[in-house]
Amino acid sequence: MLWLKAFHIIFVVCWFAGLFYLPRIFVYYAASEQQAVREQLAVMARKLYRFVTPFMVIAVALGIVMIAMNPDYYLAARWMWLKLGGVACLIVYHIICGRYVRAINDHRNQHNHVFYRFFNEVPVLFLFAIVILAIVKPF
Repeated sequence: MLWLKAFHIIFVVCWFAGLFYLPRIFVYYAASEQQAVREQLAVMARKLYRFVTPFMVIAVALGIVMIAMNPDYYLAARWMWLKLGGVACLIVYHIICGRYVRAINDHRNQHNHVFYRFFNEVPVLFLFAIVILAIVKPF
């Protein structure tokens, strides 16, 4: 179980690295007025999204395996349901990032850098909540 938990945490950290950096690329893209820079940032965003998506899948899969190993405990814990709700929101956030990546690469971006600056802060809020729920187990 500890090996599973260790790898779960490793893949969560890798996924979050992407969730933190990808919207920052969006900010730079929207703020840039140079077409060559925008093209390079679009490529970077596409490659980063493709790179971190498997981390999300593996992190979720390992989490499901850990729950399956002790379902009576985890599924009865209110903190776990709140954590899973946060994870579901992050998965939606990840998918939205993918749509923004596609829009940027198709030259259909409709958001400015200020929007992306706020959008960039969303995963930080979920990180705080999920870590507190998983470690402190307040409920």
